[in-house]
Amino acid sequence: MAAVLEDGRSSEEGPKRFFVLSGCSGGGKSSIVAALARRGVAVVPEPGRRIVEAAEGPRDPVLPWNDLEIFARAAIAMAKADYEAARSREGPVVFDRSLIDAWAALEAVSGKRMPQEESDRHPYASPALLVPPWPEIWQRDEARRHDFSSACEEYERLLAIHRRLGYQVVIVPKAPVEERVDFCLARIGHSAETALSTRSGDHS
Repeated sequence: MAAVLEDGRSSEEGPKRFFVLSGCSGGGKSSIVAALARRGVAVVPEPGRRIVEAAEGPRDPVLPWNDLEIFARAAIAMAKADYEAARSREGPVVFDRSLIDAWAALEAVSGKRMPQEESDRHPYASPALLVPPWPEIWQRDEARRHDFSSACEEYERLLAIHRRLGYQVVIVPKAPVEERVDFCLARIGHSAETALSTRSGDHS
């Protein structure tokens, strides 16, 4: 059931058009997001990478390899702000990782689970789109210092938390970028059309 926010808005505003692209780090997600943006889809950049880019030097505790809990809490705050900012945008919005990802990181390091009320206040469309581990393209970079096995463990946690929160999960196939983008757009379009037809039926 949709939550009613403090200003009287229904949380149903979000799930009709807010889509999550998540999954294994190094699985090609960023390439899909960039291609979606080139096609004119509204996208929200990954909180984690923005936090790393804004860090004040290599000793900054907000960096995940310095203090994962501080990083996760910063990602949660940024993801909430992103969610609220996206309410003013028109049409479908694709989030490169979401509040759910940030809570998965906090849960991994602290054991604290995402409260149901937090999930209810920040709902996304179902299905959630997840990219699977893809060892052939995986590589480290400045913002990805963990190894592939750690990336796979994170992927399993993300699968679990999305399903625990009631989201259907659709795995994006391993394919050339443009084919993956077509796949994602097909799911986004189907979900948006379903939501629109449901809404029209509610008002008929």
